[in-house]
Order: sequence, then structure tokens, then C-alpha cells
Amino acid sequence: MAYRCSITSTSWGCSRVSRILRTLQKRGSSLATGAGQRSRLAAIPTARSFERALGDAGLWPLRSLVLDILQINLGKRCNQTCKHCHVDAGPDRTEVMPREVVEAVLAFLERARIPTLDITGGAPELHPDFREIVVRAANAGAHVMHRCNLTAVLLPNYRDIPALLAAHRVEIVASLPYFQGRETDAQRGDGVFDESIESLRWLNSLGYGRGTGLALNLVTNPVGTYLPGNQAALEVRWKGEMRRRYGIEFDRLYTITNMPISRFLEFLDDREQTEEYLTRLVNAFNPAAAAGVMCRGTLSVGYDGTLYDCDFNQMLDLPVDGRGPRTIFDADVALLEGREILVGPHCFGCTAGAGSSCGGAVA
Repeated sequence: MAYRCSITSTSWGCSRVSRILRTLQKRGSSLATGAGQRSRLAAIPTARSFERALGDAGLWPLRSLVLDILQINLGKRCNQTCKHCHVDAGPDRTEVMPREVVEAVLAFLERARIPTLDITGGAPELHPDFREIVVRAANAGAHVMHRCNLTAVLLPNYRDIPALLAAHRVEIVASLPYFQGRETDAQRGDGVFDESIESLRWLNSLGYGRGTGLALNLVTNPVGTYLPGNQAALEVRWKGEMRRRYGIEFDRLYTITNMPISRFLEFLDDREQTEEYLTRLVNAFNPAAAAGVMCRGTLSVGYDGTLYDCDFNQMLDLPVDGRGPRTIFDADVALLEGREILVGPHCFGCTAGAGSSCGGAVA
């Protein structure tokens, strides 16, 4: 059984609770910290380092290009505890972006005229200032993207959010591991699939995914230790299945590779498949995908205001190169564009096969 939670100023209230997977942090796992994850990955032998792979492709050192996406992680609070979550988010996490960081983010977005604000979490809509962030960013002329787990908006305190998103023409990028319940619930929790379908039908009723200009994109990642299939072919299949089975329409399907960090790294370790999976990623390195990785045009902001090259580096505690701005409070586009991007073994996840990014395949 899935669980639904609502937040008051002091606590969570859950109307249905069964097996709740505790986060790595709550369990005191060695993989709960970025240093612990980096140490585990460093201990795995690979045929070549990511730096060497970039060098062989003529891409070392990897540098950022024009900054066109500001991605903000509003915290680790979430109403789900997914087995593959790279954020280690869940109901037992309390970290949220404080007000002073929110103000600094919005000021930088407007001052630097960054075209896109990409909002993620956790479940970002659980942040107390989520509505204000959406409205102010949209009014500043930014294209706003909301990364949604589809179930948080069904909670009593957040049912107004879909209409707010539609009113400000926010692009929704919604996670859905598979178009059938068994696979989705295995990854995200019992009952999550049915709630996700309910949410998608609601979004369709508001005009999302129906050619109105309200973009509804779905994100799928493999349930196991596999690379995603061909994104274009999967999109055709998914559109047919979602329409036939549930009467649901959407715009794009994004395929994302499971990153060997955080809870998915634990998943691999538990099955003694970590070396096998990382080897698969290394052997599938694609120079074309490496040239188009999302970190080259994206700046990631942690809930505490620290700057990162991407959301994955954020979860590994790898801030941007120390020779430039390190926090949103001193962010300067001129100093951030052209910076050297910090890389590691996990980066093979973004460059395997057709590549993987927050916008799906890249090559």
C-alpha cells in the first residue's frame, strides 16, 4: 500500500502507511554522504577513468558553455521513498531551501536573465515557498519547469498546485518508471502507480499534454541494471499504451539512466552488481553523448545555496570548481561560464549509449 502524507508547520500527517523504506540517512548508511558514495565508487576497478575517456574523445577538460538552465533543488523532503532515488529523499528528511537562498536564486535568475528555471527536489511542491517561486520566476520571463512525482499534488494541502502550474504555463516533467503498475510500484511503493494515473488524468483535464502548449513530459528509467532503450521508439510505444490503457496523453518521453549513486548504489551493492553495472556504463561510453551532457549548460543550486555542475554532483558533495563563485550569493555568469566541470566515475551514467540528462537522451 502506498502512503499519503500532508505537512503541517510541525509534522507530517499520513493517512495510509504500510512498509515505509527509510532513507540512507535515517539508517545511518555509509552511502548517506557524498564522501561515502565517492569512496565506494573509487574502489571499483574500471577499464579507464572518466577523465581518460574524455581525453580520448578530445573533450578534456570538460567545460561549461552558455548558461541557459538554472536548476534548483528545493530540498530532500518527499512523500515517497523510491528505491532508486539519487537524492535519498523521503518523508524522514527535513532539509528545505531557506528563505534567504530562495531570494538569492530569484534575484540571480532575473539579474542574469537565465531563460529556464528547472525546479526539482525531493518533491519540490512540498516547499512552503514553491507557489511563490513559480509565480515570481514566470513573471520575470523565465520558462519554468517543475519535476513532479505525480503523487504529491494529490495530498490535501497541495491540490491547488496543478491549476497554478497551468495558469503560469509551467512545463511539467513527471516521473513514471513504467506504463504498468507492477514495475512502477516495485520501484516507488505499492499503490503509487494508480495515484500517478489519477494525477495524469487530472493534468490532462487542465489541458496538459493535449496540444494546448501546456507541456507534459514523462520520465522513465529502467527498473533494473539495464541501459534505457531507444527513446524515440519507446515514446511511440508509451503514447500508444498510455492512450489505450488509461486514456492519457502526453508530449514527450524522456529516458534516463539509473545513476550509480545513493539508493541505486545501495541497490547494486545489495545484489553484488555494482562492478558489473559500472563496467556496462564504461563500455557504453559515447563521445557524442559526452559532448552534449547537461552540465555544460546547467547550473545546479543546492538547498543551502551551494553551486554544483549538476544535481548528481550535488548529491556527491562535489561543488563547482573552487576558482570561481561557490554559492548563489556570489554567483556571476561571466565567472561561471567556461568553468571546468568536476567529473568522476558516476559521469559514465550520463554518457552511456544515447546518453542521459534531465531532458532524456542527448545523442
